[in-house]
Amino acid sequence: MSTESHSSETNVLPLIVEPEQLQANLDDPQLLIIDVPVNPDSYRQGHVPGAIFLDFRYLMRGEGPVPSDVPSVEALSRLFSALGLTRDTHVVACDDEGGGWAARLLWTLELIGHTRYSYLNGGIHAWRDEGLEESTEPSAPTPSDYRAEILNPQALITCDEIKQKLDDKQFAIWDARSTAEYDGEKGNNKHLGHIPGAVNMDWLNVMDRHRALRIRDYAELVTELDALGLTPEMEIATHCQSHHRSSFTWLVGKALGFNMRGYAGSWGEWGNRDDTPIEK
Repeated sequence: MSTESHSSETNVLPLIVEPEQLQANLDDPQLLIIDVPVNPDSYRQGHVPGAIFLDFRYLMRGEGPVPSDVPSVEALSRLFSALGLTRDTHVVACDDEGGGWAARLLWTLELIGHTRYSYLNGGIHAWRDEGLEESTEPSAPTPSDYRAEILNPQALITCDEIKQKLDDKQFAIWDARSTAEYDGEKGNNKHLGHIPGAVNMDWLNVMDRHRALRIRDYAELVTELDALGLTPEMEIATHCQSHHRSSFTWLVGKALGFNMRGYAGSWGEWGNRDDTPIEK
């Protein structure tokens, strides 16, 4: 069944969905709400009604030289089948930390070409802030048979691609780590510092602490990113230590209309190799 052949309410859910918009669509059968909290207790204490729980560790390979890399297509097929994903499903991701793991889920969906998705702006914090009803009952997914393929490899950028593009004036790198990590004062890697030419905006600075961790005002963010040298016509790679924090900056950049690519290896890869240029 093609996505054009049915008129589901969720067709109008935007990329960034507000709590009241989501609440109005909770009965939609095509909706799959996935809660990816940092703290599993968050889900038990209360979640969006109908949301299913996902352990964020399933979003990363978890082994080998780059444990933060994308899981194999076999692992992704198992994961999304277990979650009940179908071609017609509209996924809404949320979490308890302002968007990191929720965005890693959405970036993974983008990678496999499943573009029907939204982020609950502010996650469970914003939902609670609006005083909306929560559930403490776990929801079980209805398993599906989902065959994942990397249909949109452009969502991803590799270490070698970044190295090739470092002199390209139309290419930029948004380092979403803390200033101390960027400056090479902090970190657990073989080498500390940042990728040459990368600019730094900590992912936490993209959230509005006065509005329950929703994304900050778009116009302000565009102005600040422009001052750093990041503009919509550029190709922008974003990374952190494990492409968790930078999944959120990938999502926010996308919401702002930027051309974003996520570096899954992130500093965990770059800072542990001996053939990668580094600045401090």
